[in-house]
Amino acid sequence: MRPYRRFPKDIVMSKFRMRGKRRRGKSPRHDIVPLRTMLPNLITSIAACAGITSISLASEGRFRHALVALLVACVCDGIDGRVARLLKASSKLGAELDSLADFVNFGVAPAMFMYFWMTGGPTHQYLDGAKVAPQLIRLVLGCSLFYALCDCFRLARFNTMLEQETAPYWRNYFTGVPAPGGCWMVLTPAIISLALDAKETAPQFAAFLRSPWTGIFMLLFVGSLMASRLPTISLKHLHVKRGSMPFVLASLLLLIALFVSNFWLTLGVLGALYILTVPISGFFFLKAKAKYDIHSSDTPNL
Repeated sequence: MRPYRRFPKDIVMSKFRMRGKRRRGKSPRHDIVPLRTMLPNLITSIAACAGITSISLASEGRFRHALVALLVACVCDGIDGRVARLLKASSKLGAELDSLADFVNFGVAPAMFMYFWMTGGPTHQYLDGAKVAPQLIRLVLGCSLFYALCDCFRLARFNTMLEQETAPYWRNYFTGVPAPGGCWMVLTPAIISLALDAKETAPQFAAFLRSPWTGIFMLLFVGSLMASRLPTISLKHLHVKRGSMPFVLASLLLLIALFVSNFWLTLGVLGALYILTVPISGFFFLKAKAKYDIHSSDTPNL
């Protein structure tokens, strides 16, 4: 039998202490946050500031500058999530902050813009100088609140659906009009009017675009689309066939040229075309759903 070998007590304790030091040295520091994790939240905060600035500019009657501020908010909203995934800085705090900023940028700011736009800004006068009736001003305010609340409902429902499984035929579609798309839709009359400077070139067309009744219809219609469960097109998962690449590239180049030559008019026309995609999306969605149902019924249950 091999004899038991004793080790000096100081040697054993030194080895134990060295191992303990190594472990403590490799443990993560939870009280230190990388600076890169703050960048996505900073971009989201800039978007919210742009939305609030748009409300202030619209109240002063500076509608073109208010649209620029909303455009900045849209750009920041589109890149903050991608920056978070690129830097691996996604967090629950960032998701909640993004949702609150979306409510300000795409719910409150467009609603207040349309309110000031349709009621004549701070003077409450039509283009011909006539005063807007107080009853009509309150009606426009009520429709603006309806639009903002529909956007709030749409964002809350989107947050609750993140962890739910959806059918495969919903892959290329949103449930209802997304918040940025609704903002784009409801502002389309104002964008086209400012792009054409319709007051001088087409007074009747300008009166139609800035009419409170036109704005009331847009607020109610787009708000209902956001709160509804209608399928609307999503470009996140769409793919282009290799044979169609030349046509797609040529179309994109033409679109870039139109944006450079007349940015606001192109943006307004695209907003009008985006409204027309709602019934088209519903048609293709029903076809995809019917195809999936037929395939599911033909597949035997194992």
